[in-house]
Amino acid sequence: MSPVRVWALLLLIGSLAVSAADARVVRVEVDRRVEVLGGQSFGSHGAYELVQGRIYFAFDPGHAANAGIVDLHRAPRDSTGRVRAWANFSVLQPVDPEKRRGLALVEVSNRGGKFTLPYFNNATAGLAPSTPDAFGDGLLMEKGLTILWVGWQWDVPRNEGNLRLRVPTARRADGAPIFGRVRSDWVPDDTAAVLPLGHRDHYTYRAADFDHPDNVLTVRPDRGAERRVIPRDRWSFARRDSTGTLVPDSTHVHLEGGFAPGKIYECVYRSKNPRVVGLGLAALRDVVSYAKYDPDAVFPVDRGLAVGVSQTGRLLRHFLYQGFNTDEEGRQAYDGMLAITAGAGRGSFNHRFAQPSRDAHRFSAFAYPTDIFPFTSRVQFDAWQWRTDGLLARQRPAHRPKTMYVNTGYEYWGRAASLLHTTPDGTEDVAPLDTERIYHIAGAQHFPWRFPPPAENQLTDGPDLYRGNPLDHSVVYRALLVRLVEWVDDGTAPPPSRYPRRDAGTLVSIDALDFPEIPKVETPDVIHEAYRADYGARFRTDGVVTRQPPRLGPAYPSLVSQVDSLGNEQAGLQTVETRVPLATYLPWNLRVGAARNADELTNFFGSVVPLPATPTEKRATGDPRPAATTLYPSKAAYMTRVRSAADAMIDEGTLLPADRTQVVERAEAIWTWVVEK
Repeated sequence: MSPVRVWALLLLIGSLAVSAADARVVRVEVDRRVEVLGGQSFGSHGAYELVQGRIYFAFDPGHAANAGIVDLHRAPRDSTGRVRAWANFSVLQPVDPEKRRGLALVEVSNRGGKFTLPYFNNATAGLAPSTPDAFGDGLLMEKGLTILWVGWQWDVPRNEGNLRLRVPTARRADGAPIFGRVRSDWVPDDTAAVLPLGHRDHYTYRAADFDHPDNVLTVRPDRGAERRVIPRDRWSFARRDSTGTLVPDSTHVHLEGGFAPGKIYECVYRSKNPRVVGLGLAALRDVVSYAKYDPDAVFPVDRGLAVGVSQTGRLLRHFLYQGFNTDEEGRQAYDGMLAITAGAGRGSFNHRFAQPSRDAHRFSAFAYPTDIFPFTSRVQFDAWQWRTDGLLARQRPAHRPKTMYVNTGYEYWGRAASLLHTTPDGTEDVAPLDTERIYHIAGAQHFPWRFPPPAENQLTDGPDLYRGNPLDHSVVYRALLVRLVEWVDDGTAPPPSRYPRRDAGTLVSIDALDFPEIPKVETPDVIHEAYRADYGARFRTDGVVTRQPPRLGPAYPSLVSQVDSLGNEQAGLQTVETRVPLATYLPWNLRVGAARNADELTNFFGSVVPLPATPTEKRATGDPRPAATTLYPSKAAYMTRVRSAADAMIDEGTLLPADRTQVVERAEAIWTWVVEK
């Protein structure tokens, strides 16, 4: 028996050691195991249990499978020469092992939270599911899936229940700290005297030397303007304490006179002690390998799916790009993946001083290593960089998971999603691999939202324009997950890819949009673009950023779906709302009402413009779109078309029969909102 196993068995009573001496999960501690909902049965799979605890990993810095983990060789090692990390985890699985399907759904947690039950079970959000509302309609349980949540991100806020991976700090061979430059940026909505260096309340790297010349604060009025250096005597690393006194603080920046709303501020500062952030990728690899291959696993399965949303959809793309779907024993980790609203990006998941929460938008979080080449799974050549690469170039062909990339219209405007299926110059289509599907949900914003939009979100009237797009695409996510389960389980092919294409004339530049001239509705003149960024000579070779901020070369073209006469996107998967429309569903929204840069895009949000209810309203507002009662002579006629559209979605596999009532009732509510207001 290896020393690692002996240590694991003796360390804590109740800990469970793995049986293989060379396994990368070296210990699982179960803190809590309880049947949920009083033992309620979920179909043929019976009652479910919630298992919670900690999972401990050991990584070999000399193994080829770990060679891509930046600074792993600089982390402290245990007596066996391995680097340790641990995470908290939660599992929902059928109590009876005989009733388990053997298929794990591994949620790649977005910033420490849990989205699986709200996204796929129509449940309420929460970190500790225990009530009926938290389990929703039980779709995932009715399918017999094992649901696994595990921490992978080191810097999430320390709220109770957040999922987190504890990773070591890298140091030099002599034990001295490693120093480097870190960057933070902000676009304040309101005047502020102090801003945090961390992103979205996350933990961040502290300023290591307040007086170091690396520390520079700049401001610019818009993204295309030159940065202006703010004199050093006007700002400091400081915050206000509870009495209002300004005190030194290594995680905040204070500016004399305050930060003005709508301007772009950027601080580059000297920090030290980088975390080994890339261990998050290895932990996600090893947790599913443990579940699949260890005979004594606490949550045993035969197959594994990974699901990520937004940030973690990008993480899955990064995972594949760096070849992590093959474990240290040469075995396949995940059999399937569902990457939702990731666009064509990756992220800050495996470089020195990486901040995983950082993303990139048209008007915030500028030029972090997110939307960078390569974008397609197929290997392509970027002539400007004189470089050939592909998302799966480092992944064994036999270990490519069956993958679905699902994006909304927002990702084409705000996440450069068109590069997922075009050449780098945007002139030609690039088909997905046989193991892939690409779906574009027409007209939807980044996340499902409430209906109707709240009154305070109304930006104009006559026609009415609202910030926030209520198109219900959650039903499509549920259906596609079931299709992915079938694809992995028995090879049943999912619906064919559906996305805008150059050869069909449905993928166009924004200046080629045939958008109707709806009064008071300003269309964007801008779009988020992926960038050719130079982070310094060591970034691609060693994962070390030496150029802050990066030097940007020419942007890659971002293209969008052409629209119809109502302004709704033509291409992609159409929901009932766009098949039988009563509104124009816009996947973009402008910063209307902002102090500056009101013509820039709002992060994540779309818009909705209801049709005029009657010909009289149409004439009064000058709206070029047809009136609702012209398109549908009666509510009964409208509802007949709604039911037919729902049935068509069921037939093509993009709507579950169980969700038909939900979409029909939503459509009826839209009629009431638009016509009977």
